[in-house]
Amino acid sequence: MPEPTFHGLTSSPHDRALVANVHPADWKNPEPADRYHLVVVGGGTAGLVSAAGAAGMGARVALVERGLLGGDCLNVGCVPSKGLLRAARSWSEARSSAVRFGGPRADGAGDFPLAVERMRRLRAGISHNDSAARFRDLGVDVFLGEGRFIASDALDVDGRRLRFRRAVIATGARAAAPPIPGLDQVDYLTNETLFGLTELPRRLAVIGAGPIGCEMAQAFARFGSEVHLIEAMDRILPLEEEDAAGVVRRALEADGVQILCCGKDTRISRGEDGAKRITLESEGSAYDLAVDAILVSVGRKPNVEGLGLEAAGVVFDAKGVTVDDRLRTSNSRILAVGDIASRYKFTHSADALARIAIQNALFFGRKRASDLVVPWCTYTDPEIAHVGLYPREAEERSIDIDTFQVDLSSVDRAILDGEAEGFLRVHAKKGSGRILGATAVAAHAGDLIDEVTLAMTHKIGLGSVAGSIHAYPTQAEVFKKVGDAYQRTKLTPTVEKIFALFFRIFR
Repeated sequence: MPEPTFHGLTSSPHDRALVANVHPADWKNPEPADRYHLVVVGGGTAGLVSAAGAAGMGARVALVERGLLGGDCLNVGCVPSKGLLRAARSWSEARSSAVRFGGPRADGAGDFPLAVERMRRLRAGISHNDSAARFRDLGVDVFLGEGRFIASDALDVDGRRLRFRRAVIATGARAAAPPIPGLDQVDYLTNETLFGLTELPRRLAVIGAGPIGCEMAQAFARFGSEVHLIEAMDRILPLEEEDAAGVVRRALEADGVQILCCGKDTRISRGEDGAKRITLESEGSAYDLAVDAILVSVGRKPNVEGLGLEAAGVVFDAKGVTVDDRLRTSNSRILAVGDIASRYKFTHSADALARIAIQNALFFGRKRASDLVVPWCTYTDPEIAHVGLYPREAEERSIDIDTFQVDLSSVDRAILDGEAEGFLRVHAKKGSGRILGATAVAAHAGDLIDEVTLAMTHKIGLGSVAGSIHAYPTQAEVFKKVGDAYQRTKLTPTVEKIFALFFRIFR
């Protein structure tokens, strides 16, 4: 097998170590078994969890991957992006240390190549968990190559026929390109190529102010790039509650990001000096920007091409493979999980869906994807996280809610940490403590939302949350404070009168 090449990787020793784990050049595909209990197509999070889980239960499993095992999360998503975000945060903390905490003054531009080298080193170390050798040792037949369905119960991988009782499609999605005039005439970055940078762009335009766009805009501004964040909608993070997104916007602007919302008539060209030029109208003003690099982060496109889905009788469209609530495709033998079949395009939801797929595919399970309580988080500083219903969704479903909010400025640990910007807002079924949804904006919002998710999953109401002891001082106390706010609603005028009578009698 020739040594593979992949987008976004360099010739560094760390990237070579990564590839040696997740797509080794000397890998020899095994001889296929007569028939597999499960064939998994795609080696990202959903595929790896499906394969490892099924093999761990004793099933005969084949795993097929044409690119890098580990998928987007390991190679071009969660792992490298959070590595860069942590480096960028440390630079910001160092610069502000003297003013905020009386620490030593930090000067200088920082070493961006060293920051990305750290990211690559850590990514390579983590990659062993997703390596071909590890999955072979777990009892999985690992096939590196192009997989294509050739029948309703068979797949071809480079001339080898893999017959199966059940199959799982987990080929994920990739970055989508918006129809911006001139974009196809210039080189631009996506999440699949961004982490191959070895030098810091002096001027960076980020198109799309969703989670990835906001995270990377803030990170590169903190590294020292002049960053322009362009969004067609009227605000950043348009799916989140407006005031929550507003907290993040102020933080990005404080880090030097120029935010251009309501972007219209956006066009891209190449200037005479070699720079990329972006012209647009934003909120009534015209802009002509010269930048050195453009990052496009406007959505995802499912990887359905070349899979032979027609031959397998699997229905799909521009959004991906069509599945029912039990993750079954139009072919009863085949299920689909992860980004190719779910509106929740997160690593943790791919993991959860894969666990459902294993039960439903191999053990006649009847688990439903709609039963999952799925949180998500955008890892800006502060973070913004959500789980469950938004108020607009509750209104659409004619569900009356009570909303309880506690600001971080009333939480001692957040004040002491210098992280008092933000809040936890919980929506409960009206007249009860049953939690229906929550939004957190905080330095550690992702950790806070996990506690809310646990409560929702196991139907722990706000009354029980109020009765649970939280360590002091922690920022997680904000959830207990929300529970206390709910408990105070029980002290109605009638209850107050009863208490007053009680204490008059028992003086």
